Amino acid sequence: MLQRVSPSALPRRIAHLDMDAFYASVELLRYPQLRGLPVVIGGARRRADDAMLQAYAGRPLSDIPLNAFARLKDYTGRGVITTATYAARAFGVGSAMGLMKAARLCPEAILLPVDFDEYRRYSRRFKAIITEIAPVMEDRGVDEVYIDFTDVPGGQREGGRVLARLIQKSIFDATGLTCSIGVAPNKLLAKMASEFQKPKGISIVQPEDVQTLIWPLPCRKINGVGPKAEARLHGHGIHTIGELAARDKAWLIEHFGRSYGAWLHEAAWGRDERPVVTESEPVSMSRETTFERDLHAVRDRAELGAIFTRLCEQVAADLQRKGYVGRTIGVKLRYADFKRVTREMTVEQATADAAQIRRVAGLCLKRLDLSRRFRLLGVRVGSLQPLAAPPAGTPDAVLQKNTPDPSATRSLIATTTEASSGELF
Repeated sequence: MLQRVSPSALPRRIAHLDMDAFYASVELLRYPQLRGLPVVIGGARRRADDAMLQAYAGRPLSDIPLNAFARLKDYTGRGVITTATYAARAFGVGSAMGLMKAARLCPEAILLPVDFDEYRRYSRRFKAIITEIAPVMEDRGVDEVYIDFTDVPGGQREGGRVLARLIQKSIFDATGLTCSIGVAPNKLLAKMASEFQKPKGISIVQPEDVQTLIWPLPCRKINGVGPKAEARLHGHGIHTIGELAARDKAWLIEHFGRSYGAWLHEAAWGRDERPVVTESEPVSMSRETTFERDLHAVRDRAELGAIFTRLCEQVAADLQRKGYVGRTIGVKLRYADFKRVTREMTVEQATADAAQIRRVAGLCLKRLDLSRRFRLLGVRVGSLQPLAAPPAGTPDAVLQKNTPDPSATRSLIATTTEASSGELF
């Protein structure tokens, strides 16, 4: 059920709060000796991690010497990065990048395993702090929220800076974590503003600032303009938001469709009437990629196998980062003739595990015609349910309840008539 806020007579002041390198920052609270160093978070806990903790059992984690931590250069496998510290990002390392590729860019980076239980606990803590100060908050995942400042004391002062500063300080005092906040007339501009001064920044955008602060930015900075739309805009000589705003609305509709073209026009002018919704859930999460050349399931098996695995890992990382599990797993293909086909299956136990997603998605692929070349492959997980909303009084109960049960998925796969030994690719 969605809960929306009634209109106010005051000018809208909407904030977007984004935690700074959230997962990495939580890890640095445990391991303060790693501050300022390139650190990568990715993959499950490994034997080396357990061995390190056992070797220093009974001592504070802050006493573990730097040479005891695993290095990225020693990693082997197909895992992907969940997040990285700003020091690691300076080497070109980023989320969803393969750990092996990242090792070539920053071999001496320290590698830590993902601990989603801990991240969700901190997520609940910082959100509780926010709602004590500004109760109208829209949860956008584990590490980001929208907040309606409009009618909150201090929400109008200095364009919202006073309230943003209070929230920043309250979160830091209670958790030791930092965040960046953008405050603007709407969600669209607030999200862009939150990126202006990362980390620990506060950025204010007023209606009259659109031309000076927003228009010089690349179109990709608009939340909703992806790489494909960006490439099409570049093809028409449109690179900045200002250049997009200069195009006639009718021209945009003609070239980008009635709905998306009209939306591009409104977004370029900084218009967005979406309310802050205090309760909402995503329907699904997906990842897909278009190949540079059409591929074939047999002749390009090795290449497709790597791509397929990466897509499943990326979807799993998205789910885990945002605190969701899902029961419906599907695939999408687009053949060389641009015909699109999809297949999906529903498992008994909701999951966010990359290996389980790949197994079930592989079964879906077996139901498609793979004798033809195709140009796009996608993986989707739907029927989502959140992990970050435990019952009152039992803060970790939901984590226990929703922990994926590998046997449930294995049982489903074993009894599926389309299952067969071996993988497609």
